[in-house]
Order: sequence, then structure tokens, then C-alpha cells
Amino acid sequence: MLNFLTQRLLQIIPTLILVSMLIFGLQQLLPGDPALIMAGEERDPKVLLAAMALLIAIGIGIPAGIVSAVKKDTAWDYGANLFALWGLSTPNFWLGILMIFLFSVTLGWLPASGYVRMGENWQASLATTIMPAFVLGNALAAVLMRHTRSAMLQAMGADYVRTARAKGLHEGRVVLKHALRNAMTPVITLLALDFGTLLSGAVLTEQIFTIPGFGKLIVDSVFNRDYAVVQGVVLVTATVYISLNLLADVAYVLVNPRLRG
Repeated sequence: MLNFLTQRLLQIIPTLILVSMLIFGLQQLLPGDPALIMAGEERDPKVLLAAMALLIAIGIGIPAGIVSAVKKDTAWDYGANLFALWGLSTPNFWLGILMIFLFSVTLGWLPASGYVRMGENWQASLATTIMPAFVLGNALAAVLMRHTRSAMLQAMGADYVRTARAKGLHEGRVVLKHALRNAMTPVITLLALDFGTLLSGAVLTEQIFTIPGFGKLIVDSVFNRDYAVVQGVVLVTATVYISLNLLADVAYVLVNPRLRG
């Protein structure tokens, strides 16, 4: 494991150097004078909206995929696939507007926009982020469900699962310990890539809910020629992507003992 981590870290260093050279070089090609139109809007680039969206996606998508695979060709399976179809087909901006109309305008349960820091008031922070997080997590949950179902169906038909059942193990243990652990490899890959995408921003969702996230920040910075912010956000995003890939590689080894050799 130590040698594996060392090799991965040695690969990360030149990659980050190359990315930083590209970022600091290509941004000079942007037209306009940054001194004339510097950004004046204050925003916090550290919103963890992406983390909440990922938790929602994991909490819905993976269990739905497991149930769909275990209950294949039943009402549970059809319902999970219908949810996945709905999640993949629903535009984020439309779902966001619909949720604002229902939960903010009609029912008055949640604020329609804005953001409150977790340290200031955790209840207000949760109220302002739960709708945009669900909007972002909805589509990802659908993708996770499909990938989890496919991987689980493949794992459930493997010889080691049949052997575990032949030994008389409880079905829940067979599914969770034997099948799920081996089916998690493609799911971990998807989670690492999609979390990087969520962290780098979702401009439409942030615009609808007035969330000060990375997506809106970098778009506004490009239009305002705020080179320092563009460089920082892109470099942070690239670093996050590379780090998530490293964590995914480590997670492969942890969930699948066969890869430790």
C-alpha cells in the first residue's frame, strides 16, 4: 500500500505543475483589461453545497440500485428504474423553480434563495441549502442507481456469491459483504468524478437559488477579467480532481481485497 501511494503521489506532482503552467499561461489570452472591470460582488467560494448534494445522491442512488438488483423484475425494480429515468430527464433549472414554487411560495417551509453559513446558524444553513442540494443530487442519484444496479447484477451472478449462498450464509450478508464490496469499484469511480464536477460548480442551480458557489464565481470572474480568481478556482478544481482520483484508487484497495496484492 505504501509503495502504491508513493507512486501515485509522484505522478500527481508533475501533473499539478503542468496544470498550473497551462492555467497561468492560457488566461493571458483572455481579452480585456482586468483593471477596468474587477469583480465587486462578495461571495464565499467555500460553500459545501457539493458535499450535501453528494450525500443526498449516495443516500438515494446506492440503496435504490441495490434493491433494484436484488429485487430484479419486480415492482421494486421497475420503481427504481422509473426514478432513474425521472432523475436523468428532469432539467435542474426546472426542478429548482418547481421546488421554490412548492416549498417556498406555496407552503412557505423553506427560503427561496440566499445562503447562511453553517457556523452562524446551522438550521438556517440547512434550510437554505437543502433544496439546491437535492436539485444537484437528484440527477447524480439516478446515475448512481443505474451504475450500482448494473454492477450488483454482475456481482450477484459471480461464482463467489453462489458459493457463499451454498454455505448457508444469510442473504443480507451475501448481498452487502460479498456482492456489494466487489460491485463498488465502478461506483467509486463515478463518485470521485461527479464530486469533482459538483465542487467545480453548477452555474444554473447556483443562479436560481442565489448560492455563492464555484460555478457562478468562475463565470463572473471570466466576464470581469478577474485573472487571479480564475487562476485560483481552476487550480483548486484541478487539485481536487487529482486528489479525488487518488482517494478513489485507495478506496478500490480498501473495498476489494483482491487488489491488495
